[in-house]
Amino acid sequence: MATATRTTRSFSLERDVLKEVERTRGSASTSERVNRLLKVALEMERRQCLGAEAAAFFAADQEDRTSRLAFQKASLNAITRD
Repeated sequence: MATATRTTRSFSLERDVLKEVERTRGSASTSERVNRLLKVALEMERRQCLGAEAAAFFAADQEDRTSRLAFQKASLNAITRD
């Protein structure tokens, strides 16, 4: 596994959040636990955005369905006439 380059930053955490992080960190450091939690949260957020994007894409497709079906029907009628 590649070693990540780390940058030291200072963030303020609510006391109850910090207590929960420290309670659930296991053998990892608090910093490692926070990094792991942030990565999971960022991945969840990315997937939600992709889900919303896909929903918007397919919703637009549903609106075009009626006109597409009409075009297909007209095309089939034109082909069978010849």
